[in-house]
Amino acid sequence: MNKIITLNDGSKLEAGLTGNPANKVIMLPIAKKPVFGEEAETLKMWGVDPELGRHFVEGLSDIFQVLHFDYEGHLFANPQPDLLTPGHLAHDFLRIADEMQVNTFSYYGYSWLALAGLQLAIRTKRLDSLIMGGFPPYEGPYQEMLTVTAKTYEQAMQHQQTSASDDNSHYEAHRSPDEFDWDNAKISIDPNQTKQFYTMYQNLMDFDDTKVQDRLLFPKLAFAGEQDSIVYGRNFGDVTVDIIGRLEKNEGLLKQFGWDVHIMRGDNMDHTKAMQPQAVLPLIKPWLIKNLLK
Repeated sequence: MNKIITLNDGSKLEAGLTGNPANKVIMLPIAKKPVFGEEAETLKMWGVDPELGRHFVEGLSDIFQVLHFDYEGHLFANPQPDLLTPGHLAHDFLRIADEMQVNTFSYYGYSWLALAGLQLAIRTKRLDSLIMGGFPPYEGPYQEMLTVTAKTYEQAMQHQQTSASDDNSHYEAHRSPDEFDWDNAKISIDPNQTKQFYTMYQNLMDFDDTKVQDRLLFPKLAFAGEQDSIVYGRNFGDVTVDIIGRLEKNEGLLKQFGWDVHIMRGDNMDHTKAMQPQAVLPLIKPWLIKNLLK
């Protein structure tokens, strides 16, 4: 079942619900639509599965019901420069669940969509479980990401060269990652696209994730790649977003709070590689089966 849903800002998003109706629902806001041709080849060069969303949905829907949509893609097509607050995110996700007639569900998000899942979790009692990939649930790098998004927005304001529909502009066409000069990279996407994430992190400056752990009374999994530490150059504030460092530092404490913690090992297991279906599904599918099908 697919449905067009009107979100809280009035924009419209397509969501789907597929899979085994006898079992629990997994919400996947990371389910991007497949791309083909030259765009797909560029994504592959960067280590990104051009059919990531489809592979996740197919990988889970044989056992679970999967509520899937591309929230990030929606935001790039329909920027919310002043509205993308933690509460707004949570309300959007709950509206989608309501419109699809889903009462309770598990949530899987990666990177900023992982932190969005944590914000959802503290605002509702409808979660069966929470999986956060590529963003630590304890002592998250909110200040560092505010710096990066502020610099990104600043540069976008200075270099308004591409259209608001170019949601893959963070990959420079025809350039491999090894050839890309991150220290001197120029941001040329629509400033409204970048400002919305700056707004989100601004609104997280008073949030303390160490004080919400006792409210997360359901199964929880956090994971990251063993090389998930991103060093940003001068153009992005000279900060390091050390995802794996913070996850490893607090692994013992997280386990005390009931989290399962997994470090993904392997060749070049960085932020991008650790989000691909072939890496994630062998981890989260058995975990969901274990924790939901009792």
